[in-house]
Formats: sequence, structure tokens, C-alpha cells
Amino acid sequence: MSDISNLKFGTRAIHAGADADASTGAIMTPIFQTSTYVQEYPGKHKGYAYARGKNPTREALQKNIASLENGKHCLCFSSGMGAIDTVIKLLAPGDEVITGDDLYGGSYRMFTKIFMNYGIKFHFINMTDAGNIEQYINAKTKLIWAETPTNPTMQIIDIEACAKLAAKHNLILAVDNTFASPYLQNPLNLGAHIVMHSATKYLGGHSDVVMGALIVNDAKIYEQLAFIHNTCGATPGPMDSFLVMRGLKTLHLRMERHCYNGRKIAEFLEKHPAIEKVYWPGFTTHPNHLIAKKQMRDFGGMISIVLKDKSIENTFRVASSFKVFSLAESLGGVESLINHPATMTHASIPKDIREAAGVVDNLLRLSVGVEDVEDLLNDLEQALK
Repeated sequence: MSDISNLKFGTRAIHAGADADASTGAIMTPIFQTSTYVQEYPGKHKGYAYARGKNPTREALQKNIASLENGKHCLCFSSGMGAIDTVIKLLAPGDEVITGDDLYGGSYRMFTKIFMNYGIKFHFINMTDAGNIEQYINAKTKLIWAETPTNPTMQIIDIEACAKLAAKHNLILAVDNTFASPYLQNPLNLGAHIVMHSATKYLGGHSDVVMGALIVNDAKIYEQLAFIHNTCGATPGPMDSFLVMRGLKTLHLRMERHCYNGRKIAEFLEKHPAIEKVYWPGFTTHPNHLIAKKQMRDFGGMISIVLKDKSIENTFRVASSFKVFSLAESLGGVESLINHPATMTHASIPKDIREAAGVVDNLLRLSVGVEDVEDLLNDLEQALK
């Protein structure tokens, strides 16, 4: 299909970027497993010279993701961290970044252990009140990096309010949209300049591929990112591109079930006697629930819980007692996962810093899959005894 911009999300998920192969008519985009391309004479080729720069399978995927995020351009990376690394490389020594005090441990580790060594300063602040952000902006500030919902306490950041601040001070606003997916939230529509996804998660959806993506509308930012993308080489292979593109064809269907199951489980956990607190933005009592309701179409399948019993022994017992949920890192796959952030995804964050953000030892994060919800509820019941 040539112009599909007027079609609904589910139709674009299936058809965007997926034109029939010109040489064979194959309805599925072929896996162009090649590292280089024949040139007619030096410099004259069919748009492809070397696969680090361009690959037809990856290009088809990029068109699909751009369409789902209502963006003009997409670049795919060999991991989500490769995508984040590329965004921070837009900056120079002396530049400053404002970001949240609750974000993925890998992002925190990259910011503090890699880029701070190159003279980039990061302010880790509470971003749930957009009014708190402006006091950290100065002449050296160049980027606002926002996760929403955040990992793992599900803070909701007002994207539109951040975009207004970015416009006022001539900053770039980048939003990690991994937890929401483009099915639930489109930050570009709300004024963000860059959207980042760990495509490993909901976009791929089957826990069989590692990939990242950046989506933009601004041509200048795209050119800068594309230069770093090609020059530094964190590009994915065609097989991984094929797998994510296959996963995207059912994103809308999977997200409907993730949301349905997530709601049922959040409501169950809220009433459970072993649970002290449930983090899920669908509750009217959740901080910034109204903002979540405004900028998201539903509330997703990510939930975090704080156990009443604060002992690490009990937390480990519960985490290891599931029969349907699997104890593992990552999220967004069709299968349900349980994770202990303090020792797994957020272990690189110093204890005092992560606990100040709510990532305590008795917190568990659930990635609710698409199984029969009754089986998941029964599994939770037996594990929490």
C-alpha cells in the first residue's frame, strides 16, 4: 500500500512498510541477509551500498514503526540502549540533561557511568509535577529525557507540559514510550521531538529479539541521528528486523489483551491482604491519573506491587513461587513475567537512590501477558499465600 496514513492503527500495523516484494510478489517482506550490494560502477547503486547503512528489511520495519508513532522517520538499533546512546551523542561536553528520578536502571547506568565521564551533567528529579522541571533549566540544558509510565513505579509524566517547556527554552524533548507502546500513547502528537522504544518489549512482543527504535518528525534531528546511527554502527540485522515486523502485525490485538488482563489483575491486587501498595495508572487514586487518561488510550499491562512483609526472604519466596508467571527480566511479551527490580533491572542504581524513588526491596514488577486471566489470578493467589 502506498498511502495508508488515513487508515486505522490495526490496519497500519499490518500493512505499513509491507509492500509486496518487487522481484517475487512475496506478501511478507523478505529477509535480505546480505552485508553488501553490487554497484554498477563506483558510487552508482540502487540505494544500497553497505548493510550497516541500509537494509531493505530494516527499512520496511522503520516505515512501519514510524507510521504507528505518527512520525516521518524511524531508525532501528541493535538494542534499546543503542538507541538511547545515540540520542545522548547529540550532546557535547558541558551540556546538561533533565531526567526522572525513577527510570530504567540501564538508562541510569549509561547516564552516570558512561556519559557523565564525558562531561555531560544529568539532573535526576521528580518530573510528575512539570512545574518542578523549569527550576533545573539553565543555559547549558539541552535535553529533557522522560519515561512515562516510568519503570518501575509507573509515574506519569505530562508530555504536553514538558513539550511546552522544551519549546520555551529551545530544548529537545525525548520520550521513552516503551511501557505504553504506540498503541496506547503517541508522544510526537503531544510535542515530543524524539520517541524511543525498546522494541524488544511490546513491539516485538514474543521475547525472541533485542532491538531499539527512535522516531522523529524533525528533518534536522533525523539527519543528526542517522549520521550517528551509521557512523557508530549500532544497527540491527535483517532477521531481527523481520521478527519485530512480524510481531507488530498483532500489536493492537496483544495490547487489547494486555490492558484487559492488567486491569483485572490490578483490581485483584489492590484488595489482596498481602499487598501494601499497587502501582498502576488506571486507578483514579494513582498520582497524575487524569494526565494518564488524557495522553494514553488505556493503562497497559505493567503493574508494580509492594508487599506488606518487608523482609527480603519473603519477597524472594513470593517471586520464586509462581507457576504461570516466569521470574525474568524484560517485559512486554505474550507471556507473563515477574521481576525483582532491586536485584535485577535496577541493581545498578545505588540502594539509597533507588529506595528514595520507591524501588524498595519488597517491590515486585509484573509484566502481565496475554494468557487466560483466570490462570494468572490463580497463580497470584497461590504465590501470595
